[in-house]
Amino acid sequence: MPANKLPSGSLVLITGANGFLGSHICDQLLHAGYRVRGTVRDTAKQAWLAEYFDKKHGKGKFELAHVPDFTADGCLDEAIKGCSAIAHTASDLSFSPDPNEIITPVIKATQRALQAAMKEPGIKSFVLTSSSTAATKANPDKKFHIDRNTWNEEEVKTAWAPPPYTRDRVWAVYGASKTQGEQAAWQFVKENKPSFTVNTILPNANFGAILDAEQQSGSTAGWIRAILEGDKGGLTKSIAPQYFVDPVDTALLHVGALTDLSLNGERIFAFAEPFHWTQVLEILRKLRPSANLPEDYKDNGQRDLSTVDNELAVKILKESGRDGFKGLEQSLRELVDSLP
Repeated sequence: MPANKLPSGSLVLITGANGFLGSHICDQLLHAGYRVRGTVRDTAKQAWLAEYFDKKHGKGKFELAHVPDFTADGCLDEAIKGCSAIAHTASDLSFSPDPNEIITPVIKATQRALQAAMKEPGIKSFVLTSSSTAATKANPDKKFHIDRNTWNEEEVKTAWAPPPYTRDRVWAVYGASKTQGEQAAWQFVKENKPSFTVNTILPNANFGAILDAEQQSGSTAGWIRAILEGDKGGLTKSIAPQYFVDPVDTALLHVGALTDLSLNGERIFAFAEPFHWTQVLEILRKLRPSANLPEDYKDNGQRDLSTVDNELAVKILKESGRDGFKGLEQSLRELVDSLP
């Protein structure tokens, strides 16, 4: 075993394990030979998760941990005991337009996760699941470049504008929570100089298989489900063209950042390729010709023209045995195949 590799069989803590990305990260860690402890707010409600992984990977490799409040002092101190790594994927997805209700708790939860890691002597690596929105909001038809120094300050300014907190700032508040949550993590690292590695993963829209029917929304994969179930262009009209990534690729990037201890201080961009809704609808018509899809939706020719430093992500995926990112059609096919 290389000195810079997390030993196989190590126990890894995943917060928000029942989420769309959290479940995929657990799945890929188990596939790679690690043990996983996943936090959920309600172990009875999320018991399906342990049943799913027991059946797929064998009993004794996955366990649930009850953590009802990620902002509480010491909330992860018990869950993290005996762990060698932690990925903090849990986040507030209630989409309140009030920044005090979303951004402040997200920052505190990130700090609590890092504080817990500092207390546990066996921790070797920490990964924060950030978001593309920590770097930028979707800006179709504008040419710009995204790198490790790119931050979504525009949404932060919009989110913290004076009240009233109207619904039209929901996405700005979400983007600002990811921006300021990740910035808080890097500030913590600067001030506390932890002995473990710290990296962040910034995925864009995740389109890919939903692991189990118990995951009702499927996060951004839920956009595709909604279209297939009769959304008449509402989503495609309100969500601008941007990049996509397959959730398995996002999960593999987490596995790489958790287990390759030579990686440290990196912002890893999980941006596979740009998509636009006309393209998505064309693919969905091929995959589900009987679906009642929007017929003549026009996206006004809008395209994501940004470029991004995703070379490190490609390198990590290749080291995991992949050729690189999955393409859009393959990811949409696997998503559609995973639906009833």
